[in-house]
Amino acid sequence: MDRQRLDKWLWHARVVKTRTDAAALVAKGRVRINGARQTSPGHAVKAGEVLTIALDSRVRILKITGFMDRRGDATAARTIYLDLQSPPE
Repeated sequence: MDRQRLDKWLWHARVVKTRTDAAALVAKGRVRINGARQTSPGHAVKAGEVLTIALDSRVRILKITGFMDRRGDATAARTIYLDLQSPPE
């Protein structure tokens, strides 16, 4: 898999609790891909793109590193992105 719907990727990455929440977040213009505002939940994202996500309490900056076929636990979700705001380990 080299591309995935934006709303589905946000849900798989556990940025939001439901896919409906992910679609609403994108539709409200609260997600940017490589700096460009995106309003289509069905937009295809690919590895290497950087998402800036404006949540209620904070802004997250995530670089897509992969995809999952199914939504897993939080540990599995952290394998599909690199958090650009956290200090390197």
